[in-house]
Amino acid sequence: MPGALTLDDHEGYLSSSSGEISEPTSHESIDTVRPPNEEEPRQEEETRPGPKPLQEEYENLPPPSDIHRLPRMIPLLTSSFLRPFSKFRGQQQSDKQVYQVEVELKYVDMAESSLCGFLKIEGLTADHPTLTTFFEGEIIGPKYTFQTRHPSWGATDKTDMQHWARFPAWRPLAKQAKKPDFHFKNPTQRENIFMRWKESFLVPDHRVREISGASFEGFYYICFNQVSGDINGIYFHSKSEKFQQLELKHVPDRGCYPAMEFR
Repeated sequence: MPGALTLDDHEGYLSSSSGEISEPTSHESIDTVRPPNEEEPRQEEETRPGPKPLQEEYENLPPPSDIHRLPRMIPLLTSSFLRPFSKFRGQQQSDKQVYQVEVELKYVDMAESSLCGFLKIEGLTADHPTLTTFFEGEIIGPKYTFQTRHPSWGATDKTDMQHWARFPAWRPLAKQAKKPDFHFKNPTQRENIFMRWKESFLVPDHRVREISGASFEGFYYICFNQVSGDINGIYFHSKSEKFQQLELKHVPDRGCYPAMEFR
């Protein structure tokens, strides 16, 4: 019959009175020994907060009467026509001549009320049968008014009103538009968008500023129809023939435009 077990505190061995030595153990292992019938306590599982009930989500929404007061994001593009790589073809007509014109948009940002692109005109001079210029546009709305705020462009408030009045879609706005602090609200939600297009330099040589028989120092008053994609414009330059008309139609492209991938 084996003797009683004793603990050697110095060596950490279990020994018996018979002198036999068992496997080494530690104080911790002895302390954690439990009776055979005692069940090991279960560790409580960590509880994580679940998703909020839908009822709570709906309770945080404003009442229907206040929905219209929430801030609205201005989309970068508002029309399938007014977007990068859209092309428009038509004519610019004066009392004496008719010129073929093509416009290709390169960038459109409705949030910043701006766009840019290339304007190509044919038959303007004998030495340069085709001229292409880079232009930048101001979209009339919260940022730009119907008054031209660029003294170097040569337009006065009277000049602005005379040219805008050439567009039937603008005439209902005539009384308000004469006010210098009038801002055209929500232009992206309207059928017609008004703009100014200013030619900046010749393409591809931006250093050329003057060409005999041609000038790109003026700018265009533009009325763009978001539904049809038609563009009507009036060219202004103090030294050019007055009220030259620009008429362009969108070139069908089935809503497709080029894309690039960088690797």
